[in-house]
Amino acid sequence: MSLSTAAPSLAELTTLRVGGPADAYVEATTEAELIDTIRAADDAGEPLLVVGGGSNLLVADEGFGGVVVRDARTGFERESQDACGGASVTAVGGQDWDDLVVAAVENGWVGIESLSGIPGTVGAAPVQNIGAYGQEVAGALSTVRTWDRLRGRVRTFAVGELALGYRTSVLKESMRGAPTADDPRAPWFPTPRYVVLAVTFQFRLGTLSAPVGYGELARRLGVEVGERAPQGDLRAAVLELRAGKGMLADGRFGAAPGADRDRFSAGSFFTNPVVPADQAHLLPAEAPRYPVRTAMPMTSTGPSLGVVDPTLVKTSAAWLIDHAGFAKGFGLAGAASRATLSTKHTLALTNRGGASADDVVALARVIRDGVQDAYGITLEPEPVLVGVSL
Repeated sequence: MSLSTAAPSLAELTTLRVGGPADAYVEATTEAELIDTIRAADDAGEPLLVVGGGSNLLVADEGFGGVVVRDARTGFERESQDACGGASVTAVGGQDWDDLVVAAVENGWVGIESLSGIPGTVGAAPVQNIGAYGQEVAGALSTVRTWDRLRGRVRTFAVGELALGYRTSVLKESMRGAPTADDPRAPWFPTPRYVVLAVTFQFRLGTLSAPVGYGELARRLGVEVGERAPQGDLRAAVLELRAGKGMLADGRFGAAPGADRDRFSAGSFFTNPVVPADQAHLLPAEAPRYPVRTAMPMTSTGPSLGVVDPTLVKTSAAWLIDHAGFAKGFGLAGAASRATLSTKHTLALTNRGGASADDVVALARVIRDGVQDAYGITLEPEPVLVGVSL
């Protein structure tokens, strides 16, 4: 464990590259070190920020008045594998997410191939229920081992206990809401009550992907939605699509570090709005409408893509932003132009160089308010905002 009171700037630990220093900084290289650091901060009443890949954080320019602990652990282990049961694989929370996807594709573990290229760590995956191109991590999860900060003990969640939904889970929801008799310290912010220690996945074995659930990806692969493709081909197609939208980690997949400022972002800054089906008529007539499927399909890698929930409809935040008058590359006048929309995709807010957290927040606020004025829909930020607010 490495402890430093001269903490690095949060700009060095996040993909948006903004944010000031923390009062204290710890790099935990073992589970015991991670738990000990969390327990010590909680016992002392110190604010706590656990960081993995830093791809879903926007931290204030003033920094963080507490303890920042980075989960620096890496590694995953195949616990079992057979033709009937598939492969059971456990990864520690600090493990790089895309490196796990690479191993899955190489070993014929089916179920997360469409999640290629997503920046961040394994520990963040179930918190956000990360998803892309018609696939969510929910479909491959088995259990999530956590540290319960309230009870001071390890707690393991079966996948059915996580209440997984579109970009949400029990883990994330502990950061919201009012105190209750069961959880008098709620809300837990900016780190959830349950800190992910390790995640176990259950994969089907095969060379073909899970059924392709996203039209754009299916067209790129030359298949129909619901059909399969070779896992390696699907991963390559996903990386091409993500690169075209600037949605890849800086310095990876052929780009020199710092060469593409569209990668200086937190990915999608706003979540796609989900509305009750009986209110879908209130959406703009031209706005896209997508079915909302259950987070956990009946079989994660079988013929089912997940059951459509007829009570909900999802629309596109990127479409709303674009049609509210905010084009790719949009920025505010003056110094605030150091933060702009991506030149490749209107859903990403980017740091063009030297941007502050306040610059990013000012841009996000103008876009949110513009969509609200145009369509009466309030966009919700996807990153965790620490010390700043829209």
